[in-house]
Amino acid sequence: MTLSGLLVTGMLAAQSAAAADPAGYPNVRINEVTSSNNDTVELYNTGSTAVSISGWKMSDDSFSPQTFSPSSSTIPAGDFVTFNSPKGLGDSDKLVIYTSGGTVVDRVEWATDKAKPAMARCGGDGTGAWVSTTSATTFGASNALGCPSSIPAASRVRINEVTSNGSDTVELYNGGSSAVSVGSWKYVDNDTSHSAASISSSSPSATSIPAGGYVTFNSSIGLGDNDSAFLVDNNGNTVDSVTWATDGAKPSDERCANGTGWFRTATTATLGSANSCSGSGDGGGEETGHLLGGGGSLTSGCTPEAASGTGSNPTGTLAWPGGLDVTIADDVCAFTTSTGPEGRDVSGLAFDPAHPSVLWAVKNKNWLYKLAKNNGKWIPDSSWSATGKQIRFAGGSGEPDAEGLTVGGNGHIYVTSERDNTKNTAPKDTIMEFDPAATGSTLTPIHQWDMTSQFPKLNTGNKDDANLGFEGVGYVPDTWLTANGWVDPLTGAAYNPANYPLHGSGLFFAGLEYDGTLHVYGLNSDGTFTTFGTIATGKASVMDVTFDAGTQRLIATCDNTCGETHTFMKLNASGALVPDVAYKNPAVMPIENLEGFAIAPTSTCVSGFREAVWSDDGIYGFGPGSSSYGHALYSGTFPC
Repeated sequence: MTLSGLLVTGMLAAQSAAAADPAGYPNVRINEVTSSNNDTVELYNTGSTAVSISGWKMSDDSFSPQTFSPSSSTIPAGDFVTFNSPKGLGDSDKLVIYTSGGTVVDRVEWATDKAKPAMARCGGDGTGAWVSTTSATTFGASNALGCPSSIPAASRVRINEVTSNGSDTVELYNGGSSAVSVGSWKYVDNDTSHSAASISSSSPSATSIPAGGYVTFNSSIGLGDNDSAFLVDNNGNTVDSVTWATDGAKPSDERCANGTGWFRTATTATLGSANSCSGSGDGGGEETGHLLGGGGSLTSGCTPEAASGTGSNPTGTLAWPGGLDVTIADDVCAFTTSTGPEGRDVSGLAFDPAHPSVLWAVKNKNWLYKLAKNNGKWIPDSSWSATGKQIRFAGGSGEPDAEGLTVGGNGHIYVTSERDNTKNTAPKDTIMEFDPAATGSTLTPIHQWDMTSQFPKLNTGNKDDANLGFEGVGYVPDTWLTANGWVDPLTGAAYNPANYPLHGSGLFFAGLEYDGTLHVYGLNSDGTFTTFGTIATGKASVMDVTFDAGTQRLIATCDNTCGETHTFMKLNASGALVPDVAYKNPAVMPIENLEGFAIAPTSTCVSGFREAVWSDDGIYGFGPGSSSYGHALYSGTFPC
């Protein structure tokens, strides 16, 4: 592709003042294109409302704008439209889409053979990175199946924020794991009289972006009230683009979530740092995501229950950093049992780090499930138990009010309980160790540790108070604690695992629903335990706890009590575990008793993302008549 391809963009020469651009047009993105066979183009609507594309036109590197015949004249929210190029597309070419009034909507450019079999957005339809697909085209459907398992480092660079308020600043963000050289890359807006400018000519110091870092530069060609910014690498391939409507980039147009989502008008510009995602304007179009799947009729006895006591997000909580689409990931009323025929109460979730295709779930009327993915749904693994296994306290007694679980360093499953459901007015805050290889339909713990006496405030004779005990638990390996300088509260010195010879290879952090604190234990093989103290999470309550090796953070999850948030906790320079950042759930999810949360290991990453799973304890979702009513599990994505 020649540099001239960069120059012939922007407004059609004969733009009509009477032709108003349709509402939401900046939300329409070129999503896939091929220069083979029929030279097919796919458009995707990232917005939350349908957009009319009637009368729209396209051009390439050699012909003037032409009308095309799309598969539909309207693109519904979160949907696709395809068409074949009326003049053909070359091995090295560009594609520009215009509204009927001549406003540039989007553009993509590719070097020789980069659109064979296709060039597509990977890592999120409409928002992902432009890469060459590996083996298949996916026109009219999500690009995920055609995307490579990993994307090139340069493709992880995103236009992350842009202003048109005088300084006309562009911010780039590198979401990859290595630095990317950008000095020779070029950018241009949608004015055909402007020549493309190199980033280095606009900001001589902006030559490289470190992993997880930012580069900003002021546009030497200016940016208008309603305009576009197009970024092209040194080989002539499109890296990213953004379009905004009038005043949509004042004070700035920012990606939400930072580095991955679609654009919205910000309340405050945050150039050079993470986006605040506090605005509500439509900027380049605000993507809210889509709730997919679900539905079905309730089975006999299945009784969803609405949440109560909903609170607000803690101050400073950020938007969800992963994909905004979420899929309901189970069958309706999938977890009805003899002790819980209403189908509710799936609480804790945990991926098995050694077997990342396995998701463990616990139901707080004493059931344990080993789940496997089948056609997009998490279902009980029939090779273990098609209906789940009942769990008991030591000696085979009682019905643990099981709330949380984690996979220990030995591969065993550790489950927290806050009560015995046969005596539910008294607390029984315990951690139980189960061997998943044990046979039979009922499991008894090989070890059990009882911490009930540490929480006299829960022992009031009231079942609601007794129900405020251990909700979640996370296993944290000693290697992480020592490598990051955790200070042992019992000694005041650096933690030395050898001081506790019976505790295994890590510690257990149990979350207390009563006040949102974490309680740290070493669980000894002789049935005793060491208490290392209490850690504040900054939350009113904790419902699940998980250690994520990918982010090197311990995550404390709170349900609707805290407005559905996840606090990522780090070890600071003083060796203390402290809150680092908190995220909301994706906006399309209900605000209910979403008590369970798990993130898949990084070994499962595809196109820069991995799975995140939530459980709705009340299976209420958005209520009767909604696709989520009667469902417990939700699946989304989280960055790698």
